[in-house]
Amino acid sequence: MLIIGIAGGTGCGKTTVVNQIINELPEDEVGVISQDSYYNDTSHLSYEERTRINFDHPRAIDFDLLATHLQELRKGNTIEQPVYSFVKHNRTKDTIHTHPRKVMIVEGILILTHPDIRDMFDIKIFVHADTDERLIRRIRRDINERGRDIDEVLNRYQTTLKPMHDQFIEPTKEFADIIIPNNKYNTVAVDIVRTIIHNRLV
Repeated sequence: MLIIGIAGGTGCGKTTVVNQIINELPEDEVGVISQDSYYNDTSHLSYEERTRINFDHPRAIDFDLLATHLQELRKGNTIEQPVYSFVKHNRTKDTIHTHPRKVMIVEGILILTHPDIRDMFDIKIFVHADTDERLIRRIRRDINERGRDIDEVLNRYQTTLKPMHDQFIEPTKEFADIIIPNNKYNTVAVDIVRTIIHNRLV
């Protein structure tokens, strides 16, 4: 099994890069795991308490469960991937039955911050986009998909997103094997990744 980690700041275009890679691979050979599924279970907290959690800090992620799941997949076992609700700020009762594949892509802003998780990746990718572009994408996504209002998005960006990006996410560039600038469609970088995958799968 080839495990690929794809990191980068919020709104940098990780999902776009993941889709560009997946589109060139047979559907039954590739699976995707999102770091967002592994936010800690916050059932013991009230909704108001959950809204005050810093979700951009590594402490917000259940890395132990993610590590266990990656180990199980590598052994050839299926896992029950959690499902997270950004509206409720908590995991739902649903899970995704996830089978091992020849290629497993793990994507998320903080996945390169954890040494044990990082060491599981055969290929580490960091997707880069400039700050303005990431903010615009984040505003659109949070308002359209997550029911936030503009003041909430901007306040969270100034108080947590940007400081956490500078402290935890940007420094993980140094661990990346490949850095993909994603201000526009980058065919060369994605083609390099596809070539590496195909060579490993032969």
